[in-house]
Amino acid sequence: MPHPELRYVVIGCGGLGSAATYWLSRAVGGRVLALERHALGHDHGASQDHSRIIRYAQHQDAYAALAPAAYAAWRDVERVSAQPLVTETGGLVIEDVESRQGLATGGRDIGGYAAVADRHGVDFELLDARAVERRWPQFHLTGTEQAFYQRRTGIVDARRANATHVALARGHGAEIREHSPVRALRPCRDHVEVVLDDEVIRAEHVVVAADARTNEVLDGVADPLPLTVLQEQVTYYATPNLLDFSPDRFPVFMWHGADNFYGFPVHGEVATKLGQHMGGHEVTADTRTYDPDPLRRKRQETFLADHVPGFGGPELYTKTCLYTIPPDQHYVIDTVPGEPRVSVAVGAGHAFKFASLIGRILADLATTGATRHPIATFALDRPAMTDPTWGRAFHV
Repeated sequence: MPHPELRYVVIGCGGLGSAATYWLSRAVGGRVLALERHALGHDHGASQDHSRIIRYAQHQDAYAALAPAAYAAWRDVERVSAQPLVTETGGLVIEDVESRQGLATGGRDIGGYAAVADRHGVDFELLDARAVERRWPQFHLTGTEQAFYQRRTGIVDARRANATHVALARGHGAEIREHSPVRALRPCRDHVEVVLDDEVIRAEHVVVAADARTNEVLDGVADPLPLTVLQEQVTYYATPNLLDFSPDRFPVFMWHGADNFYGFPVHGEVATKLGQHMGGHEVTADTRTYDPDPLRRKRQETFLADHVPGFGGPELYTKTCLYTIPPDQHYVIDTVPGEPRVSVAVGAGHAFKFASLIGRILADLATTGATRHPIATFALDRPAMTDPTWGRAFHV
């Protein structure tokens, strides 16, 4: 039975943690406490910045199955907050077929996207290079590319979404504490002790959404999870071509070639945004730097000059962030085996599109121990998380 004097504690208040705080507070009111190691909205993790891609277009069934509920969760938060969080721009997946020959893509190609979309009833268009250029002359293609277009793809404003989740949670009575690092978790017979520098809090349930510090927080509660932390980066370009790259004229895009890139129209800043998917240096939360990699900067500039020349301009800034990735690059969303009062979420560097939904799922797990949403793929006891010989299978 629930203990009314105990609190639900969320550790980490980034994308997943702020969402869990909101959905928990909506369910249980003022019994929710969120603990953030840094200041809210900090730049030390994975949830900063203005923009993340949201899409129905997926190359794996586990994510396609969650996409409709993810859109619904964001629309629900928009409804109760009157804050605009999702901007639909349409989205292109462009595959440079020639440069990808011989690569093991794991279904992350045009055929894989189309097959998953068909299975899940998602509408899409398949376009050749010339059709892409006719519709979006901003692209310069060689002629061998193929593209997958989905009209509902768009942008989630990450910074605004986190702040909205926090504000709504406070409205439901949740307490949010900044600069409150958790030093230990101590499971007891009927509660969990959350140890801070100057206080021990008794919790009904603890949600760990600490991303790169997940193992640090779970130390003594679970065996170390096989997580890889990468330092990634994105660059904003002060393009002079604002009209051509406005959200109603230019889509979010992903480029799958010898290197993989993702780009955004003008949003959040008076600038376009480009990043390279994966490939950053392996770090920890303490050894990471905030210095951009000049080689990645140059690689992006070359790509833009070749394929989207008007997108570029003077560099406004380049920001670094962290991806925390399980060996199979799938999320973790589960309660800790043997410790049902502790649950954990790891976003694998690509979870923000589902952040509000994942927060709702975490609230379900904390309050009822189950969820109606399909999350078996993200279990802690799957082979990729438990078999030390499993290796890494990061998709390209």
